[in-house]
Amino acid sequence: MKFKYIIIALVLTAMSCGPKKGIVTKKKRTETKKTIVVKDTQEERQTDVIEKPVVAEKKSRNAVEIYLDQYAHIAKENMRNHKIPASITLAQGVLESGSGKGRLAVKANNHFGIKCHGWKGAKIYHDDDRSQECFRKYKKSEMSYEDHSKFLTGRKRYASLFKLKPDDYKGWAKGLRAAGYATDRKYPQKLISLIERYELYKYDAEVLSSTTTKRKRNSTTIIEGRKKKVVLKKHVVAKGDTLYSLSRLYKTSVDAIKDKNNLKSNDLTVGQQLIIPN
Repeated sequence: MKFKYIIIALVLTAMSCGPKKGIVTKKKRTETKKTIVVKDTQEERQTDVIEKPVVAEKKSRNAVEIYLDQYAHIAKENMRNHKIPASITLAQGVLESGSGKGRLAVKANNHFGIKCHGWKGAKIYHDDDRSQECFRKYKKSEMSYEDHSKFLTGRKRYASLFKLKPDDYKGWAKGLRAAGYATDRKYPQKLISLIERYELYKYDAEVLSSTTTKRKRNSTTIIEGRKKKVVLKKHVVAKGDTLYSLSRLYKTSVDAIKDKNNLKSNDLTVGQQLIIPN
Protein backbone atom coordinates (compact mmCIF):
# COMPACT_ATOMS: atom_id res chain seq x y z
CA MET A 1 0.00 0.00 0.00
CA LYS A 2 2.80 2.33 0.84
CA PHE A 3 4.32 1.59 -2.48
CA LYS A 4 1.07 2.62 -4.21
CA TYR A 5 0.98 5.99 -2.45
CA ILE A 6 4.64 6.57 -3.29
CA ILE A 7 3.95 6.03 -6.99
CA ILE A 8 1.00 8.43 -6.94
CA ALA A 9 3.10 11.07 -5.22
CA LEU A 10 5.83 10.75 -7.82
CA VAL A 11 3.34 11.12 -10.64
CA LEU A 12 1.88 14.27 -9.13
CA THR A 13 5.35 15.73 -8.60
CA ALA A 14 6.29 15.06 -12.19
CA MET A 15 3.17 16.81 -13.46
CA SER A 16 3.78 19.87 -11.32
CA CYS A 17 7.30 20.30 -12.69
CA GLY A 18 6.35 20.20 -16.39
CA PRO A 19 6.03 23.25 -18.60
CA LYS A 20 3.14 25.51 -17.73
CA LYS A 21 0.90 26.78 -20.37
CA GLY A 22 -0.01 30.41 -19.98
CA ILE A 23 -3.56 31.38 -19.91
CA VAL A 24 -4.47 33.02 -23.19
CA THR A 25 -7.04 35.70 -23.02
CA LYS A 26 -8.49 36.87 -26.24
CA LYS A 27 -8.84 40.61 -26.57
CA LYS A 28 -11.90 41.82 -28.21
CA ARG A 29 -11.15 43.57 -31.45
CA THR A 30 -12.49 47.03 -31.41
CA GLU A 31 -13.17 48.24 -34.86
CA THR A 32 -12.89 51.99 -35.30
CA LYS A 33 -14.93 53.19 -38.14
CA LYS A 34 -13.68 56.35 -39.78
CA THR A 35 -16.47 58.77 -40.46
CA ILE A 36 -15.73 61.13 -43.29
CA VAL A 37 -17.53 64.38 -42.81
CA VAL A 38 -17.92 66.41 -45.95
CA LYS A 39 -18.34 70.04 -45.03
CA ASP A 40 -20.01 72.54 -47.28
CA THR A 41 -17.39 75.18 -47.49
CA GLN A 42 -19.97 77.87 -48.16
CA GLU A 43 -21.89 77.06 -44.99
CA GLU A 44 -18.91 76.25 -42.77
CA ARG A 45 -16.68 79.07 -43.93
CA GLN A 46 -16.72 81.86 -41.42
CA THR A 47 -16.76 85.35 -42.77
CA ASP A 48 -16.68 88.66 -41.02
CA VAL A 49 -20.07 90.22 -41.43
CA ILE A 50 -20.21 93.99 -41.08
CA GLU A 51 -23.66 95.03 -40.06
CA LYS A 52 -24.65 98.27 -41.72
CA PRO A 53 -27.07 100.58 -39.95
CA VAL A 54 -30.56 100.32 -41.29
CA VAL A 55 -31.52 103.55 -42.99
CA ALA A 56 -35.20 104.13 -43.56
CA GLU A 57 -35.86 104.73 -47.22
CA LYS A 58 -37.51 108.00 -48.06
CA LYS A 59 -40.99 107.51 -49.34
CA SER A 60 -41.15 108.65 -52.93
CA ARG A 61 -43.64 111.43 -53.59
CA ASN A 62 -46.52 110.64 -55.88
CA ALA A 63 -47.71 112.73 -58.82
CA VAL A 64 -50.28 114.66 -56.79
CA GLU A 65 -47.74 115.64 -54.11
CA ILE A 66 -45.26 116.79 -56.74
CA TYR A 67 -48.01 118.84 -58.40
CA LEU A 68 -48.87 120.50 -55.09
CA ASP A 69 -45.22 121.38 -54.50
CA GLN A 70 -45.14 123.18 -57.85
CA TYR A 71 -48.42 125.07 -57.80
CA ALA A 72 -49.51 125.59 -54.18
CA HIS A 73 -47.91 129.05 -53.97
CA ILE A 74 -49.78 130.16 -57.12
CA ALA A 75 -53.11 128.94 -55.73
CA LYS A 76 -52.47 130.81 -52.47
CA GLU A 77 -51.62 134.00 -54.34
CA ASN A 78 -54.85 133.70 -56.32
CA MET A 79 -56.76 133.21 -53.08
CA ARG A 80 -55.35 136.50 -51.77
CA ASN A 81 -56.29 138.31 -54.96
CA HIS A 82 -59.58 136.67 -55.97
CA LYS A 83 -60.97 135.15 -52.74
CA ILE A 84 -61.18 131.63 -54.19
CA PRO A 85 -60.06 128.99 -51.66
CA ALA A 86 -56.60 127.70 -52.56
CA SER A 87 -57.77 124.21 -51.65
CA ILE A 88 -60.50 124.34 -54.31
CA THR A 89 -58.16 125.73 -56.98
CA LEU A 90 -55.55 123.03 -56.32
CA ALA A 91 -58.09 120.20 -56.19
CA GLN A 92 -59.56 121.36 -59.50
CA GLY A 93 -56.08 121.64 -61.01
CA VAL A 94 -55.16 118.11 -59.93
CA LEU A 95 -58.45 116.68 -61.18
CA GLU A 96 -58.71 118.57 -64.47
CA SER A 97 -55.05 118.25 -65.51
CA GLY A 98 -54.35 114.72 -64.32
CA SER A 99 -51.79 116.10 -61.84
CA GLY A 100 -50.23 118.16 -64.62
CA LYS A 101 -49.69 115.19 -66.93
CA GLY A 102 -52.73 115.57 -69.17
CA ARG A 103 -52.30 116.67 -72.78
CA LEU A 104 -53.85 120.11 -72.26
CA ALA A 105 -51.56 120.81 -69.30
CA VAL A 106 -48.43 119.57 -71.08
CA LYS A 107 -49.07 121.05 -74.52
CA ALA A 108 -51.03 124.18 -73.62
CA ASN A 109 -50.39 124.90 -69.90
CA ASN A 110 -54.17 124.63 -69.50
CA HIS A 111 -54.72 123.09 -66.06
CA PHE A 112 -58.47 123.63 -65.79
CA GLY A 113 -59.79 122.53 -69.16
CA ILE A 114 -61.13 126.00 -69.97
CA LYS A 115 -62.49 126.12 -73.50
CA CYS A 116 -62.10 129.04 -75.89
CA HIS A 117 -65.44 130.85 -75.28
CA GLY A 118 -64.44 133.88 -77.34
CA TRP A 119 -60.75 133.51 -76.47
CA LYS A 120 -58.54 135.60 -78.76
CA GLY A 121 -55.24 134.11 -77.70
CA ALA A 122 -53.47 130.91 -78.77
CA LYS A 123 -55.63 127.81 -79.08
CA ILE A 124 -55.34 124.04 -79.01
CA TYR A 125 -57.83 121.46 -80.22
CA HIS A 126 -58.61 118.45 -78.12
CA ASP A 127 -61.25 115.70 -77.98
CA ASP A 128 -63.58 116.28 -75.03
CA ASP A 129 -67.38 116.12 -75.05
CA ARG A 130 -67.05 116.44 -78.81
CA SER A 131 -64.25 115.78 -81.24
CA GLN A 132 -61.54 118.46 -81.58
CA GLU A 133 -63.00 121.14 -79.32
CA CYS A 134 -61.24 124.47 -78.92
CA PHE A 135 -59.30 125.09 -75.68
CA ARG A 136 -57.27 128.03 -74.48
CA LYS A 137 -53.50 127.83 -74.72
CA TYR A 138 -51.21 129.71 -72.33
CA LYS A 139 -47.52 130.57 -72.37
CA LYS A 140 -47.15 129.71 -68.67
CA SER A 141 -49.07 127.65 -66.14
CA GLU A 142 -49.43 130.75 -63.93
CA MET A 143 -51.55 132.32 -66.67
CA SER A 144 -53.88 129.35 -66.58
CA TYR A 145 -54.39 129.79 -62.83
CA GLU A 146 -55.01 133.50 -63.22
CA ASP A 147 -57.49 132.92 -66.05
CA HIS A 148 -59.28 130.28 -63.98
CA SER A 149 -59.79 132.85 -61.21
CA LYS A 150 -61.06 135.45 -63.67
CA PHE A 151 -63.34 132.85 -65.22
CA LEU A 152 -65.06 132.32 -61.85
CA THR A 153 -65.10 135.94 -60.70
CA GLY A 154 -66.33 137.24 -64.05
CA ARG A 155 -69.49 135.13 -64.32
CA LYS A 156 -72.66 135.87 -62.40
CA ARG A 157 -73.58 132.21 -61.99
CA TYR A 158 -70.65 131.80 -59.58
CA ALA A 159 -71.38 134.99 -57.61
CA SER A 160 -73.09 133.13 -54.75
CA LEU A 161 -69.89 131.19 -54.06
CA PHE A 162 -68.08 134.35 -52.99
CA LYS A 163 -70.60 134.83 -50.20
CA LEU A 164 -69.36 131.65 -48.52
CA LYS A 165 -66.69 131.67 -45.83
CA PRO A 166 -63.23 131.80 -47.42
CA ASP A 167 -62.33 128.37 -46.04
CA ASP A 168 -65.65 126.63 -46.80
CA TYR A 169 -64.23 124.20 -49.37
CA LYS A 170 -67.22 121.86 -49.08
CA GLY A 171 -69.62 124.68 -49.94
CA TRP A 172 -67.43 125.67 -52.90
CA ALA A 173 -67.21 122.10 -54.19
CA LYS A 174 -70.97 121.65 -54.12
CA GLY A 175 -71.60 125.18 -55.44
CA LEU A 176 -69.38 124.69 -58.50
CA ARG A 177 -71.38 121.63 -59.51
CA ALA A 178 -74.70 123.41 -58.86
CA ALA A 179 -73.58 126.41 -60.95
CA GLY A 180 -72.80 124.18 -63.91
CA TYR A 181 -69.00 124.11 -63.79
CA ALA A 182 -69.01 120.32 -64.24
CA THR A 183 -71.56 117.78 -65.42
CA ASP A 184 -70.12 114.93 -63.34
CA ARG A 185 -72.48 114.26 -60.44
CA LYS A 186 -69.58 113.10 -58.30
CA TYR A 187 -67.53 116.22 -59.00
CA PRO A 188 -68.04 117.72 -55.48
CA GLN A 189 -67.11 114.44 -53.80
CA LYS A 190 -63.96 114.12 -55.92
CA LEU A 191 -62.83 117.61 -54.97
CA ILE A 192 -63.58 117.11 -51.27
CA SER A 193 -61.81 113.75 -51.28
CA LEU A 194 -58.65 115.29 -52.75
CA ILE A 195 -58.75 118.21 -50.31
CA GLU A 196 -59.11 116.00 -47.26
CA ARG A 197 -56.69 113.30 -48.40
CA TYR A 198 -53.88 115.77 -49.07
CA GLU A 199 -54.94 118.29 -46.41
CA LEU A 200 -55.27 121.10 -48.93
CA TYR A 201 -57.33 123.11 -46.45
CA LYS A 202 -54.05 123.98 -44.72
CA TYR A 203 -53.24 126.32 -47.62
CA ASP A 204 -56.48 128.21 -46.97
CA ALA A 205 -55.48 128.59 -43.32
CA GLU A 206 -52.02 129.86 -44.30
CA VAL A 207 -53.50 132.57 -46.52
CA LEU A 208 -56.06 133.67 -43.95
CA SER A 209 -53.40 133.77 -41.23
CA SER A 210 -50.94 135.79 -43.31
CA THR A 211 -53.68 138.21 -44.39
CA THR A 212 -54.56 138.95 -40.76
CA THR A 213 -50.92 139.51 -39.88
CA LYS A 214 -50.40 141.73 -42.90
CA ARG A 215 -53.31 143.98 -41.93
CA LYS A 216 -51.77 144.55 -38.52
CA ARG A 217 -48.42 145.42 -40.09
CA ASN A 218 -49.68 147.99 -42.58
CA SER A 219 -49.28 151.60 -41.46
CA THR A 220 -50.55 154.97 -42.61
CA THR A 221 -48.48 158.13 -42.26
CA ILE A 222 -50.02 161.61 -42.43
CA ILE A 223 -47.83 164.38 -43.84
CA GLU A 224 -48.90 167.97 -43.38
CA GLY A 225 -48.95 169.92 -46.63
CA ARG A 226 -49.15 173.68 -47.05
CA LYS A 227 -52.64 173.73 -48.43
CA LYS A 228 -54.14 170.38 -47.38
CA LYS A 229 -53.37 167.14 -45.65
CA VAL A 230 -51.84 164.55 -47.95
CA VAL A 231 -52.30 160.94 -46.81
CA LEU A 232 -49.59 158.54 -47.94
CA LYS A 233 -49.93 154.85 -47.37
CA LYS A 234 -46.82 152.88 -46.58
CA HIS A 235 -46.53 149.15 -46.89
CA VAL A 236 -43.81 146.91 -45.46
CA VAL A 237 -43.15 144.05 -47.87
CA ALA A 238 -43.82 140.61 -46.40
CA LYS A 239 -43.03 137.16 -47.69
CA GLY A 240 -45.26 136.35 -50.66
CA ASP A 241 -45.99 139.96 -51.58
CA THR A 242 -45.81 140.90 -55.24
CA LEU A 243 -46.48 144.16 -57.03
CA TYR A 244 -49.53 142.59 -58.58
CA SER A 245 -50.97 141.41 -55.23
CA LEU A 246 -50.32 144.85 -53.69
CA SER A 247 -51.99 146.60 -56.61
CA ARG A 248 -55.07 144.47 -56.02
CA LEU A 249 -54.95 145.02 -52.27
CA TYR A 250 -54.74 148.82 -52.50
CA LYS A 251 -56.82 149.17 -55.68
CA THR A 252 -54.09 150.76 -57.75
CA SER A 253 -51.82 149.65 -60.59
CA VAL A 254 -48.42 148.00 -60.72
CA ASP A 255 -46.99 150.89 -62.78
CA ALA A 256 -48.28 153.46 -60.28
CA ILE A 257 -46.50 151.68 -57.41
CA LYS A 258 -43.29 151.40 -59.46
CA ASP A 259 -43.39 155.10 -60.42
CA LYS A 260 -44.05 156.22 -56.85
CA ASN A 261 -41.11 154.21 -55.53
CA ASN A 262 -38.76 154.63 -58.53
CA LEU A 263 -38.63 150.85 -59.06
CA LYS A 264 -36.86 149.61 -62.17
CA SER A 265 -38.08 146.01 -61.87
CA ASN A 266 -40.86 144.00 -60.27
CA ASP A 267 -38.55 142.43 -57.68
CA LEU A 268 -39.33 143.06 -54.01
CA THR A 269 -37.45 142.21 -50.82
CA VAL A 270 -38.92 141.32 -47.43
CA GLY A 271 -38.87 144.37 -45.13
CA GLN A 272 -38.79 146.85 -48.00
CA GLN A 273 -41.00 149.91 -47.45
CA LEU A 274 -43.20 151.02 -50.31
CA ILE A 275 -45.27 154.16 -50.69
CA ILE A 276 -48.70 153.29 -52.01
CA PRO A 277 -50.14 155.92 -54.37
CA ASN A 278 -53.65 157.23 -53.82
